[in-house]
Amino acid sequence: QLQASGGGLVQAGGSLRLSCAASGRTFSRAFMGWFRQAPGKEREFVAAINWSGSSTYYADSVKGRFTISRDNAKNTVYLEMNSLKPEDTAVYYCAGARTFTVVTSPSRPSEYAYWGQGTQVTVSS
Repeated sequence: QLQASGGGLVQAGGSLRLSCAASGRTFSRAFMGWFRQAPGKEREFVAAINWSGSSTYYADSVKGRFTISRDNAKNTVYLEMNSLKPEDTAVYYCAGARTFTVVTSPSRPSEYAYWGQGTQVTVSS
C-alpha cells in the first residue's frame, strides 16, 4: 500500500514536500513515480525514480523546480516542489511498479501497479 501526504494550500512561488510511505519489504526494489490530475484533465506524469535513486525522470513542466528522492530505509519517496505555480494545482498521486520490474516508460501510468490515494495541492496566485 502507498500513503501520500504533505499536500496543502500554498501561495505561488512557495514550496511543499510530498511524502509517499510504502508498506512491504520489497519497496527498495520498486520503481516509483508521482503523477497529478487537475480537475477536468487527464492524469499526467510528474516525476519518477529508480529503485536505487540513481536515475530520476521529470516532466518538462516541472524540471528544475521539483525534485524526487527516496529513502529506502524509511520506505518513503519524496517530491520536493519549489517555485510552485497555480498550474501545479492538482491531486498528486504516488505510484509504484511491481518489484524488480524494468520500467521502460516512466511517464506511462500503465507501468505502475500500485497507487496511493492522492493528496491535494492548491497553489494560489
